[in-house]
Amino acid sequence: MFRVYSGIVTAHDFNLVVLAIVICALASFAAINLLRHAHNSSGRTRNIWLGVAAISTGSGIWATHFIAMLSFSPGIPSGYNIVLTIGSLLAVILLTGAGLTVSVIPNQRAAPYAGGAIVGTGIAAMYQLGMAAFEIQGTIQWDRTLIANSLLLAILASAAAIAAGLRGKSFKWKCYGALLLTLAIISHHFTALGAASIVPDPAIAISPLAIPTAWLAVGVAASSFVIILLALAGAWLDNHDRRRSELETDRMQSLADAAVEGLVLSHDNKIVTVNNSFAQLIGYPQEQFVHADLATYFPDTDLHAKLLSTSGQLIETELRHRDGALLPVEVLLRAMEYAGRPHHVIAVRDLRARKEAERHIRYLAHHDVLTSLPNRSHFNSRLEQEIPLAQNRDEKLAVLCLDLDRFKEVNDLFGHAAGDKVLQAVASRVTAVLGERHMMARLGGDEFAILMPGLAHPSAAGRLAEKIQEALRDGRDGSGVEDISCSIGIAVCPDDAIDRQELLTHADTALYRAKVEGRATFRFFEAKMGIEVRDRRELEHDLRHATMRGELKLVYQPQQDLQSGVVSGFEALLRWNHPLRGAISPATFIPIAEETGAILEIGTWVLREACREAASWRQPLMIAVNVSAVQIHSANLVQTVHQILLETGLSPGRLELEITETALVRDLNRALMTLRQIKALGIRIAMDDFGTGYSSLSNLRAFPFDKIKIDRSFIASVHSNEQAATIVRAVLGLGRGLGLPVLAEGVETGDELEFLQGEACDEVQGYLFGRPSAITEFRELTHDDASSHDRGAATGIKVA
Repeated sequence: MFRVYSGIVTAHDFNLVVLAIVICALASFAAINLLRHAHNSSGRTRNIWLGVAAISTGSGIWATHFIAMLSFSPGIPSGYNIVLTIGSLLAVILLTGAGLTVSVIPNQRAAPYAGGAIVGTGIAAMYQLGMAAFEIQGTIQWDRTLIANSLLLAILASAAAIAAGLRGKSFKWKCYGALLLTLAIISHHFTALGAASIVPDPAIAISPLAIPTAWLAVGVAASSFVIILLALAGAWLDNHDRRRSELETDRMQSLADAAVEGLVLSHDNKIVTVNNSFAQLIGYPQEQFVHADLATYFPDTDLHAKLLSTSGQLIETELRHRDGALLPVEVLLRAMEYAGRPHHVIAVRDLRARKEAERHIRYLAHHDVLTSLPNRSHFNSRLEQEIPLAQNRDEKLAVLCLDLDRFKEVNDLFGHAAGDKVLQAVASRVTAVLGERHMMARLGGDEFAILMPGLAHPSAAGRLAEKIQEALRDGRDGSGVEDISCSIGIAVCPDDAIDRQELLTHADTALYRAKVEGRATFRFFEAKMGIEVRDRRELEHDLRHATMRGELKLVYQPQQDLQSGVVSGFEALLRWNHPLRGAISPATFIPIAEETGAILEIGTWVLREACREAASWRQPLMIAVNVSAVQIHSANLVQTVHQILLETGLSPGRLELEITETALVRDLNRALMTLRQIKALGIRIAMDDFGTGYSSLSNLRAFPFDKIKIDRSFIASVHSNEQAATIVRAVLGLGRGLGLPVLAEGVETGDELEFLQGEACDEVQGYLFGRPSAITEFRELTHDDASSHDRGAATGIKVA
């Protein structure tokens, strides 16, 4: 009996054994390579790759077996049954194809192992059929234990080989798979071959159909050639695919890096690659992200589940930066196929700029841009919260309303930039003296409010007001703004009101009282103040509509040349007849009109009505119209006067504008330019109420006045007050020295007239010559007819 395992050393050609191993290794490498191409493909392409892989693997197993059999020379006649030989090739190709097909079933972790086991079964089946095809003059006996061991080796090694070959993309796993598959084929062949014992028997004849060894060598050579071709083709395809994959990867990476948003390609919660924007956003190089867990950079453990459940929708989350900081980001998940397998791409948008913009918008919505103080909306909201808290705690709170004194003059004289600087200094100085719970807000313009919760006693609000006024007077804060004066009104909750709007209204009422009573002080709200303020507000409202409703009218008072006794003109005086209140004194409504700005509209109406009336007179008498300080500093005064003269047809030489000296001091340069432009139109300009204001001689020299008017308060005292008489004499002498005519107002008695005549006064005006009346009362002065002369003689007034 001849034992084959003992003949492995003595009866085998080791050159052929080495060739068998080389062919086996080539076939295994080609099999693993082609199988990976099949795994990365789908549909019909996958089936083609599986077929090629099955042929390569089956042929390799078959060639390995028969090359090894060719190396075996038992020393007795032998041959190979052609049917069984071909059947062994077909069997191993079919079983191997079935195993490879099973191994690439998607989403099944056990598939590569099950498929590899089937491949191992195919190796065993091929060996059994191949040995059955082996004919020899003798009988073959088998060791069942070794046969079982060889089968187990084939199945285990093949399962491990297929699983390793499909595990990773790197070249090393391809090599591991090919090595294990080679081991599976070789180990099974020689283990099973060692289980055979040949008993020579000359009586057994070789079948005439048996293939001679030489023919088998040709078949094996052809099979080996096919294997080598397939291995080379697989290597070429592998290289081609690698280059194409690299080009595709480079192209995709270039496109991804061009994106402004961060992009993360992931598979099974593992990062495959990222673009440059994401790497820059998080602070790491791109290479560091490969195979990293998503959770390393996205701390939200439920993020992946959220993205999957809301695919295509934006989700706000946080991203962990290299320095440990959490960045606000917005992410979007999309499914895509990459390298033949399903992946997910996550778009990451940096939200820091948007969040900062949102914070800035929220800040702007609740704060004043110039002073950085809370604005009216924020203050109202806080006050709404504090009122019920104070009531629940049985506490008081105070609201202080601040208004800067003469702030408009700062803007007019020095410009808005200087005004802004003052407002910023106010915010800085006041907040420096406030407590932690206090809140200061800018309500608008130069209006501020302070909320003072937790008030133990109302007097504490008064002490805070004193601190604020003292702080504003202190100009040592480096702002360049010196003394600042403000008026403060205080209302206390619940003493004065428990409603936000009412509390603010009462504080504003107290503020108004502080301004009326001299400014630079503070006042607490008192109930009677509300009545006064409501009365004033009603007057403001009615005055704005008085012109449109026809409630305003002009009355005229004659002005007489004292030397000739001739009426030289009239002064137009404004009167308001309120439908409910009756006649309202100009001393009451003119200041209101100036404070509210209504004087611009009213002043234009007065000027137009006076010019229209004077243009209708037959006698070319002068018409004098008072112009307020607000009008003087209006940019449109000159244009308005010129337009009215054109509309009414009044000669400019007949119009005289009366201006008080206090109207000049707000902005001397602007006033001087305006008056010179008016003078250029041919209009006369008179200084009204001389002696009651600054009485600056430099103003008489600098401004183009045509007349000086002495205030009535001096004329009424010329006989009772020697100082008044001296002032009147001085002004008359000043007028003569400057060549300016002087008009005395308020002449009511003959003694006053006699004094003025003795001092050579130029013109007079007063009740002695005519009370302010409708112009129809002076028709004999304005129209040259017989009846007018008779009436003029009766009154002792001559017509010019």
